[in-house]
Amino acid sequence: MTGRGAACWFVALVTSVAAVPTGRAQAGQDNILSRVDHLVYTTPDLQVGVNTIEQLLGVRATTGGQHPGLGTRNALVALGPSSYLEIIGPDPEQPTPQGKRRFGIDDLEAPRLFTWVAKGSELDALAGKASAAGIGLGRVLSGSRRRPDGVLLTWRYTDPDVSVADRLVPYFIDWGASPHPSLTAARGATLVGLRAQHPDAPRVQKMLDSLGLTLVVERGPRPSLIATIRGPKGQVELRS
Repeated sequence: MTGRGAACWFVALVTSVAAVPTGRAQAGQDNILSRVDHLVYTTPDLQVGVNTIEQLLGVRATTGGQHPGLGTRNALVALGPSSYLEIIGPDPEQPTPQGKRRFGIDDLEAPRLFTWVAKGSELDALAGKASAAGIGLGRVLSGSRRRPDGVLLTWRYTDPDVSVADRLVPYFIDWGASPHPSLTAARGATLVGLRAQHPDAPRVQKMLDSLGLTLVVERGPRPSLIATIRGPKGQVELRS
């Protein structure tokens, strides 16, 4: 994507950085950042997504790997010692899946921040507790992919196809004994803030609080996840 059209959506994804929280708000922000496993940044073409993030942050994403049977592949940028940005798009080397690819990738016209993923453990118990509170996280699934160096990564996760509170409630992941993907992801960027907006902010905030997640939800005209990332080119905000 080039020219005036590309410039329009490029500008739409980046905004001025909000004021840095202090005191109690900063403590809550530090807590939520420690819970972020990764941010999901979707793209109709992986190379376009990688180029866009490089333009924004000044960091070239590292090749992640293929998701067998799902028709997708990814590239990664570390956002800290145990968190990262996953750029995910179609994998032309795999057969087209029978159903649609995850995260609405087949319907995308431009790259966008899509959702976030929280660190989790004992996921079956977590999903059961959430269900008792009226929050359906879906099934607990297993996944795998092989890194370019041949190392097989395996994980368990709650169903990312389930949308809770317009995806402001994350899905959860447990990497078990696998090395965390941030260890081999491109370095140079840091996640410094994460917040959200929603027309029914109190309802969404209650859900997050019941899951022990201190993500702050402000009232806004539409659901939006807002990630502030610092890179070699300065700070930018990505919005879903």
